[in-house]
Amino acid sequence: MKKWAICLLFPLQAWAQQPYAARVDQLRQAIQQVFYQPATGLYLETNDPKHNEKPVSYLWPLCALIQAATEAEQIQPSLHYMPTVLNAIEQYRNDAPPASGYQAYIAKAGKDTRFYDDNQWVAIAALDAYRRTKKPEYLELGERIYRFMMTGYDEQAGGGIYWKEDDKTTKNTCSNGPGVLVALQLYELTKKPEYLTVARKIYTWTHDRLRAPDGLYYDALKLPKMTIDSARYTYNTGTMLQSAAILYRLTGEKAYLTEAQTIAKASEAYFFRKGRFPDHHWFNAVLLRGYIELYHIDHNRAFIALFEKDLNRIWAEERDPATNLIGKKARKTLIDQAAVMEMFARLEQLK
Repeated sequence: MKKWAICLLFPLQAWAQQPYAARVDQLRQAIQQVFYQPATGLYLETNDPKHNEKPVSYLWPLCALIQAATEAEQIQPSLHYMPTVLNAIEQYRNDAPPASGYQAYIAKAGKDTRFYDDNQWVAIAALDAYRRTKKPEYLELGERIYRFMMTGYDEQAGGGIYWKEDDKTTKNTCSNGPGVLVALQLYELTKKPEYLTVARKIYTWTHDRLRAPDGLYYDALKLPKMTIDSARYTYNTGTMLQSAAILYRLTGEKAYLTEAQTIAKASEAYFFRKGRFPDHHWFNAVLLRGYIELYHIDHNRAFIALFEKDLNRIWAEERDPATNLIGKKARKTLIDQAAVMEMFARLEQLK
């Protein structure tokens, strides 16, 4: 009997009983088999190379994969998956002034834009890995990216970090929320007070400039006209939710906890529709990080349960049983695989 036929015999509840760790490993193996290019150490953007925009992936999907890798190592310490992904990321490194950072596409193909948020996602994963392993290279990577991200900060519009290095017309939640997280991680790991000062400053700016009245976060502030791009995405809300929760944990200031709980409720009301989150799995993975940070404080598992429900649905409905790849379409993306892998690894850690 073919694999797909066997799958039809099992209802959603049966799939939900499968250990999350097993799903993580299945996704990791599928990623390495389908997307990884051993000859170059790089990854493909999708499983359909003929129709990819570039011969190899942009950096962004690797930002998702490096976080998935560290979460996978958390539940399986003998895995040593992060070095493989970091070796790929190093091929995007651009050491041009004013500070070393990673550009959107591989450096050997020529100079490309350096996005502050792409770099921040890498730093967040590296600093998470340092907390777990105490390997100095992970802390050094986080510190180096922090230096790069701060070259994107100025006092235009009262503060905040630009979205990308070569564009001074937009300051986004996606480059400020994760910037808060990088600074908070470095403060926790080094106890240097300047990191907490910077984290508070960027958090306050983002809260004041980009928070919607209901507690969610708009996408961007456009300069110089100071107009708001009012699009709302789960990942923008997720970074500010996580930031508020960590700030409460570090400072004990009740206002941060109240804000985190407000954001969590607002995100459920806005994003969780008909038993599911929006279709962009990686955006949702960042929101899950925020929910988990809050859960560790108030022990309210209700928001985690939303993700468990949706992820079990995704595994049952969107997974190709022949390849273990996730996605509604035949063309599967690396970023989707990495995002779902990260989320299952995080749920496994909560068990």
